[in-house]
Amino acid sequence: QVQLVESGGGTVQPGGSLRLSCAATGVVFRIYRTGWFRQAPGKQRELVAVLSSDGNTNYTDSVKGRFTISRDDAKNTVSLQMDSLKPEDTGVYYCNAHFGGPYSPYDYWGQGTQVSVSS
Repeated sequence: QVQLVESGGGTVQPGGSLRLSCAATGVVFRIYRTGWFRQAPGKQRELVAVLSSDGNTNYTDSVKGRFTISRDDAKNTVSLQMDSLKPEDTGVYYCNAHFGGPYSPYDYWGQGTQVSVSS
């Protein structure tokens, strides 16, 4: 059974930092494309950062230079280091693991972790 579990969310002041982690059972992250998505209140879920199986990264423009996605193959975890946080970064952050084409059934999500940036 596949399970992705996020941790590390919380409330932080603008300019602060948080580190999100995603631990997996039933999948091996290093062969999947992994990513972090977020959903703000009243908005659609959006891609924040993605890490390919061969180590390439990509970020949405609004977080470039502030967020870093990484993978620990020994621990089978994926992390998102978030620095210089802004109020517009507020939302529920979801971990995703995907293998194959766009319609592949091998697409898994965590339950989400809340990030709130507020003074």
